Amino acid sequence: MDLRLFALLILCCCKQSWMQEDVAVTEDSEAPVIPLEPLIPSKPKSDLDISHGATSSPTAENGENSSEEELDGLCGKHLSSPEIRQAIGSGIMKFGLQLLENLKANSEQPNVIISPLSVSLALSQLALGARNETEEVLVQRLHADVVPCYYKAVKSLLHRVRRKALQIASRIYLGSGFQPKQEFIQESMKIYDSEPVILTDLEEVNEWVEKSTNGYVTDFLSSLPPNLVMMLINAVHYKGEWLTRFDPRFTATEPFYIDENLMVNVDMMLGPKYPLSVFTHNELDAQVARFPFKGNMSLVIVMPMTGNVNVTAIAANLNISNLYSRFPRERNMQVKLPKFKLDFSQELNEALTSMGLGELFTSPNLAGISDGPLQVSSVQHKSSMEINEEGAEAAAATSVVISRSNPSFTVNQPFFLALMDDSSQTPLFLGVISNPNPNGSAMISDISDSDKTGFISDKDDVPSFALSPK
Repeated sequence: MDLRLFALLILCCCKQSWMQEDVAVTEDSEAPVIPLEPLIPSKPKSDLDISHGATSSPTAENGENSSEEELDGLCGKHLSSPEIRQAIGSGIMKFGLQLLENLKANSEQPNVIISPLSVSLALSQLALGARNETEEVLVQRLHADVVPCYYKAVKSLLHRVRRKALQIASRIYLGSGFQPKQEFIQESMKIYDSEPVILTDLEEVNEWVEKSTNGYVTDFLSSLPPNLVMMLINAVHYKGEWLTRFDPRFTATEPFYIDENLMVNVDMMLGPKYPLSVFTHNELDAQVARFPFKGNMSLVIVMPMTGNVNVTAIAANLNISNLYSRFPRERNMQVKLPKFKLDFSQELNEALTSMGLGELFTSPNLAGISDGPLQVSSVQHKSSMEINEEGAEAAAATSVVISRSNPSFTVNQPFFLALMDDSSQTPLFLGVISNPNPNGSAMISDISDSDKTGFISDKDDVPSFALSPK
């Protein structure tokens, strides 16, 4: 399985605050543009002190090279404890579901794929430079106010995630003449490993992006916004290995039912005797399955019986922490999962405004970044996800008999997915897949509903839970 993410957060700053110290601010002054991207750090580089953290619950760190045990002592609670890790993961999941709920698919982009981890980290970094009400709103919307020692916990989480199959690169570009406050730069380097670099030209930025994404993203920016003063870029690449691989010899063309009237042909992977944990979630009227990856990661799929993915219902009834405890023991069954390679790109301004963060785009207090007036001009998110048979160790070829009497789980209608870090229960990616083959020709469906649902043949034997997780 291959997942790639690229995201951009754009910030605006008044010209006179950084170009000329003695020029007065006028009401007609234009605010110059500052692009800035969500940061997921790779490897800490420098030993810098942090002098300021969020004034709410989040607290910044005091030692760059401190071990997790040393940080535990500073915090008063073990940062590596399941409670702390899962509190961070739960907050990111809540934020991600709210964001997903406010993003709209369309005919050009029928599928929505986001990285709530990346967006959350970008906004939490912005919170380092926010003050007063702006900081308070950011902390609340990120659900950071319920996590003790938030910034230390974030750093600990990132340290753990980076040890897995996640490749991460980040950089801060500074426009000529712009002098952000050193405290913000130090904290960004400390927690998010965002090394500052002087911005030279567009070509240099695109070359770094291409290199950081292993050549996957080329010519990311076609132009630089006018009056650019700061740009933070984050590239994330994940390539996971199935714990149990799909044999490409069994992949065949089969229908995927977009809705009650339309279907599209897709390449459907087949695992004749695939070990899968799956149960029926009665509150969602959906089946929930967990596909494990090497490295303690999982792909969780929620497939509603009706074929319509209601993100609002999922957000209200899906508690990931309790969900993990509800997964039954794996058992062998016939599993079908579509191959796909999908891209998603959308500006997040409207969605974030609907989530109560509209102040970022009008009159935020970002005095921790610069004394001059700043505002976020645009938050852009781009992601790519690929699922295929590759990525796992090859197994010896054996003859396989497919029996209709075996229980089966077929993902052949719209579904919700979450790529999870199992130890922290943190979602790296969330998505709603309505059409795995958007470039294919949709056809009128004339097959009954009984042929569409994925786990019909053995439904009575599937564990179910009448009550939603609390």
